[in-house]
Amino acid sequence: MSLNNLSMMRYVTLFLPVVLLLASCHQNTCPTQVSLADYFTSNDSVEAAGIKMIPVKTPVGEFKVWTKRFGNNPKIKILLLHGGPAMTHEYMECFETFFMREGFEFYEYDQLGSYYSDQPKDSSLWTTERFVEEVEQVRKAIGADSSNFYVLGNSWGGILAMEYALKYQQHIKGLLVSNMMASAPAYGKYADEVLAKQMKPEVLAEIKELEAKKDFANPRYMELLIPNFYHEHLCRLKEWPDGFNRAMKHVNGEIYTMMQGPSEFGISGRLAHWDIKDRLKEIGVSTLMIGAKYDTMDPKAMEEQSKLVKKGRYLYCANGSHLSMWDDQQVFMSGVIKFIKDVDAGSF
Repeated sequence: MSLNNLSMMRYVTLFLPVVLLLASCHQNTCPTQVSLADYFTSNDSVEAAGIKMIPVKTPVGEFKVWTKRFGNNPKIKILLLHGGPAMTHEYMECFETFFMREGFEFYEYDQLGSYYSDQPKDSSLWTTERFVEEVEQVRKAIGADSSNFYVLGNSWGGILAMEYALKYQQHIKGLLVSNMMASAPAYGKYADEVLAKQMKPEVLAEIKELEAKKDFANPRYMELLIPNFYHEHLCRLKEWPDGFNRAMKHVNGEIYTMMQGPSEFGISGRLAHWDIKDRLKEIGVSTLMIGAKYDTMDPKAMEEQSKLVKKGRYLYCANGSHLSMWDDQQVFMSGVIKFIKDVDAGSF
């Protein structure tokens, strides 16, 4: 390949997303004139690659949460809500290439208690209601409002996104719920009555025996779950992505167990009785519900949820599992991007 061709490829790779963004702002469709320098410049006195520790007030004091901003787009600001609870933003790094290519402004974010944020020990903090107020404070800090704010939550982040919408949908333009049913009891029932029966009987029996003894610290518990459940229903890629591995390594197990239970195989923590399915009809903003064939969540329930909200759309990932943004990536990302563009254009 000639030097000229190499130079051209580098130009296309580095600057095409910006060129496309600038092109989209012709004929006064963009609120402000954007230059290449503006796009990659923040207003911070010290540049920190978009990373900012945002202060959040809680009933037991003020703490800081980690956020990282990508891009500069006054029309589209997307906040990514990770799962767990108390996983990290790291497994959501896959959005970076896709969203940067589209010129979206988006934020990776570690919720309070997660690895890159403050980790207070007061157990009264770990409630859905308190997390909702945290998201509202983050929204204000990033300058998002009903004209540009998109909330995308996966798993527990989907619970948080739905709960946030029920209280603060006046501030949202688009809601995206990835792989999370609106009823924890229904999620548990699906795990017991559908997914468990797909395991080998002897494997399931040993898992149940360990659970009955509450012997969750036993290495054998995860030795059984990872190949027989996690690789089937959490992430089906033969080799798990680095970001997901880091998130698994960095999970705050104390908070995770307190709220979710000891594993992804059903739910038994503080969230065990959470159920807002009957309240989905109260959500009036444009909403995308994402389900997947091999998910820990019933894909039929995800489709039903898209019909229970007032303005819903369903995205089905036929090859995906709980992390379909990884194992059915092209379908997932294409559907998410189309939804955001349609909402932005006023066509949905």
